[in-house]
Amino acid sequence: MSNVRSSAPLHLPAVEAEANQEPGPYQQLIADAKRRGAEYSKIWELFAFRNEVTVHLARFSHGVMRQPASITPAMRELIAAYTSYQNECGFCTKSHAATAAALLEDEALVWQALRDVDRSPLSEKDKRLLRFVGKVTKDLPSVQAGDVAQLREAGWDDEAIYFAITTCALFNFYNRWITATGVPEMSDEAHRLQGTSIASRGYARE
Repeated sequence: MSNVRSSAPLHLPAVEAEANQEPGPYQQLIADAKRRGAEYSKIWELFAFRNEVTVHLARFSHGVMRQPASITPAMRELIAAYTSYQNECGFCTKSHAATAAALLEDEALVWQALRDVDRSPLSEKDKRLLRFVGKVTKDLPSVQAGDVAQLREAGWDDEAIYFAITTCALFNFYNRWITATGVPEMSDEAHRLQGTSIASRGYARE
């Protein structure tokens, strides 16, 4: 039985209608979910619309979040969730909290970090990175070279800082794209299932 929230219309019904007709991997995912009466992520409709354009966004997202680097995919997912929590984007917060929880095998830790990073059991090194991400998201004009220097002092190298900044920037985009187009939140269980899927297979769908 389908969930009401997953069938709520986007703010752009013409985009949604066309997305359901355009061929491609996301249209197929939508069709399969509808055939099963299953709750599904309506971000698929944003990706299905003009798939020839959004395929590049999916590949870029996969690279940012999964490219081997000195910062783990789990930490990048936590940054995605933390950025989304700062922006009050419920869909992205729940989706990427679930993905981070799957990778870290600790859902409680993830939510503690999102709600109060200073009191969470994260290491001071990780806390400092999340505080920086919060500053980039909420007070960008105040970000200076000294903020980056403090991350190096905490033990992060430039590659890790680059991927942290790029993840933060990417999810500031996603938060606005998703919220303004009207992508609805799913049930907690659907977000957990999606998070597990993203944790195991990443972002690109060809």
